[in-house]
Amino acid sequence: MRMAGSRWNRWLVCVAALLLAPVFTAAAQDSPAETAANSAWSNAAKALQPGPRRIDLRNQATLQLPEGYGFIPTREATELMEAMGNGSDPNFIGLIVPTSQDNGGDWMVSVDYDPAGYIEDEDAKHWDADELLNNIKEGTEAGNKRRVQMGIPALEVTRWIESPSYDSATQRLVWSAEARTKGAAAGEDNTVNYNTYVLGREGYVSLNLITTASHVEAQKPMAKTLLSQVAFMDGKRYADFNASTDKVAGYGLAALIGGVAAKKLGLFALIAAFLAKSFKLVIVGLIAAGAAIKSFFTGKKA
Repeated sequence: MRMAGSRWNRWLVCVAALLLAPVFTAAAQDSPAETAANSAWSNAAKALQPGPRRIDLRNQATLQLPEGYGFIPTREATELMEAMGNGSDPNFIGLIVPTSQDNGGDWMVSVDYDPAGYIEDEDAKHWDADELLNNIKEGTEAGNKRRVQMGIPALEVTRWIESPSYDSATQRLVWSAEARTKGAAAGEDNTVNYNTYVLGREGYVSLNLITTASHVEAQKPMAKTLLSQVAFMDGKRYADFNASTDKVAGYGLAALIGGVAAKKLGLFALIAAFLAKSFKLVIVGLIAAGAAIKSFFTGKKA
């Protein structure tokens, strides 16, 4: 069954509004910041693109989004990230969220493309995981002054959730460290951003899972499945690099790990805290919207 574009858009807006109305009505007495976040979630739900579908990644690569996941496009996703305390980022493409109960909740994946240039991967053969972790700890500590100025709690990195691993055949990098707010009580469910990357000729795609320590083990397979669905286009692949004409990034993989951690860890921690508080309500609406969309087009009951 097919629908004209305008009719589809009107129908999806109605579905999102009906499904999410109880969520946002319940929060009618929220603070201005929470009201802004609720509005951002509502707009995101209306713009949600359910899988399966192909997502274009800046004319560099594509992501084959599986069923059970939804993609929030750049404009609405940026509004949502800003509502959760994150600034705008020109490399940011959008967000992946679950639209099926089978994929759980309390998580989102930030999708980015960074035109950094060709990143040489030779240092992956020699890096030391303990040294990399110390570098992340030092970078995080150095960034705490700026975090506090931005109203973000000071952080400390505690351990690897997954030490860095790099597949030179597919140019895929995976790593994850656990962070916690300084002075946090023992037993607190700490922030985790599970970082996955694919290198290309002119830059890299990153899919960063934002979650917590208690959920990350169960969510690792999902994150790796999404990573496996990213493919660079012809002429944009890592193997297409031309040393005589192409830009080379001024850093290798080890610096990519440390630099990303120092830059984004605090912001992702803030987002994870927001998700822990508010996402359980919103995800009910997104899952229901995904089920309603599937039912509408297949004729099967959700």
